[in-house]
Amino acid sequence: MARLFGTDGVRGEANTQLQPELAYRLGRAATIFFGQHSEGTPQILIGRDTRISGEMLESALVAGICSAGGNAILAGVVPTPAVAYLARKLHAAAGIVISASHNPFHDNGIKFFGGDGYKLPDKVEDEIEKIVRDIEHGKNFHRPTGEEVGHIERRQNLLEDYISFVMSTTSERFDGMKIILDCANGAAFKAMPTVLERLGAELILIGDKPNGININDGCGSTHLENLREEVKKFSADIGIAHDGDADRCLCVDERGEIIDGDHIMIICAKLMQDVGALPDKTVVTTVMSNIGFRQALAEMNLSYEITAVGDRYVLENMRAKNHKLGGEQSGHIIFSDYSTTGDGLITALQVLTAMKKSNSTASKLNALMTTYPQVLLNVRVKDKSAAENSDAVKLAIAEGEAELGATGRILVRPSGTEPLIRVMAEGPDKNQLNRICNKIAAEVEKVACD
Repeated sequence: MARLFGTDGVRGEANTQLQPELAYRLGRAATIFFGQHSEGTPQILIGRDTRISGEMLESALVAGICSAGGNAILAGVVPTPAVAYLARKLHAAAGIVISASHNPFHDNGIKFFGGDGYKLPDKVEDEIEKIVRDIEHGKNFHRPTGEEVGHIERRQNLLEDYISFVMSTTSERFDGMKIILDCANGAAFKAMPTVLERLGAELILIGDKPNGININDGCGSTHLENLREEVKKFSADIGIAHDGDADRCLCVDERGEIIDGDHIMIICAKLMQDVGALPDKTVVTTVMSNIGFRQALAEMNLSYEITAVGDRYVLENMRAKNHKLGGEQSGHIIFSDYSTTGDGLITALQVLTAMKKSNSTASKLNALMTTYPQVLLNVRVKDKSAAENSDAVKLAIAEGEAELGATGRILVRPSGTEPLIRVMAEGPDKNQLNRICNKIAAEVEKVACD
């Protein structure tokens, strides 16, 4: 039986793979588990993004929580990092986010944070999954009755608490800065405009009118085309884009050039180095980081550590070694002095703070790193393991690596959240990279798409 939890919670198409019945069992199982490790009644915080299926899954989760004797605290539509922050602030037993992040609206997901604000380790997820399976197989867990049945609290002030916290992570104001903000029609659509307006910025908003089905639809951090045009059209100082649950941030400089997660980390590493906030002189990143990222750090006399893809693995490294800054090219950036997870709002404020403190344009900061050409192909497959174990795919990869030599690299890996094999190549010649990637992708299609 396949593992229920992926790299970022339980995810799938809402009402098919991710049914309300499963959400109910997850809520019940989580309450049983955390109830065993809590004093008194477990309090479980729930936040969601703007997907049409969010309320359905929230209701099912709440039913599961209350049926096991837990209390559900509903924050409503809030960014994922808000749940991590609020779970700590409220001393909750756990936090749950209903979101599929950057996926299209018909997908949804359920991911957990512990009461300490950190994503659950694999071992804890496995224990919750075991309880889910036991429920499915009819095991009789205690069912509280009467006054022991859990209850629901809907708190209206939680988003405001998070907004105040985000604002506290910068000492700068942004009066006179014109910013184009793309909220992806997602969870940041209230929080981030409020933050930036209170800090004095002149805002032009896009992706700020969610209707349940337009989340990430041609907008947000995975679709920067419109943001780039708007920045140039309105002569803005910078463009900021979040994904559907706002744990990511990517930017666009005043020339319309993308500032990806690698560049953001370089900008923030420079800022932190200048103000003495990077005592370890190390940035944690993943295997997807660009070669230019490592070169830029070397020029700044900084080091790096590399993890597997996924912000949870970046965070594990940061916690183990007390590093202050880490993240992914995709825009998941973690500032351990502020947050226990990637926070797109805090990330954006740090970039703006760097602009203010250095009196630099976004393009000047973007130029701190030179990006090597990179080609990424996503091959939709039926069987990821067939591609991973194929000799033909391995041979195509080896041939590509031999051709690139020391001037580039190839990375072929399965997506942890979608039925995709990602084929990436990096080096000085984009035409060469395209040819190599297409050859590898063709072999993947032969063995894994039938």
